[in-house]
Amino acid sequence: MNPINRVTTVPAWMKITLKLAGIYNILWGSWIVLFPHHFFDLVGMVQPNYPGIWQSVGMIVGVYGLGYYIAAFDPVRHWPIILVGFLGKLFGPVGLVLYAWRGELPWVFGWVNVTNDLIWLVPFAIILYYSWKQESKA
Repeated sequence: MNPINRVTTVPAWMKITLKLAGIYNILWGSWIVLFPHHFFDLVGMVQPNYPGIWQSVGMIVGVYGLGYYIAAFDPVRHWPIILVGFLGKLFGPVGLVLYAWRGELPWVFGWVNVTNDLIWLVPFAIILYYSWKQESKA
């Protein structure tokens, strides 16, 4: 069988996790695009001078969400999408710590990393490991 057309059976929780990550990211990204000041108001931060930059972040997150949703149909085949998402979810909190430590960003901004990054890190890592194991068998 052509490996491109191969669909690997994966545990159901992986597909569910990726679909949830996709839906969450699409919704979060849409929220930021449509209401760019709302997050800053919720956490008590000064609204950004250039909301378009923040809206661009929302657009990127929403597009990633579409990728996660598509990857849910065959996580082993679409592991590169999951890897890119994993790296973003890893480096987002790293960036927060760096900029907050230097006093360039308030620590309260870290709430965005809890729901956007940290809760997805372990499941994405497990899915990537599973995909690697499956590909090494092929």
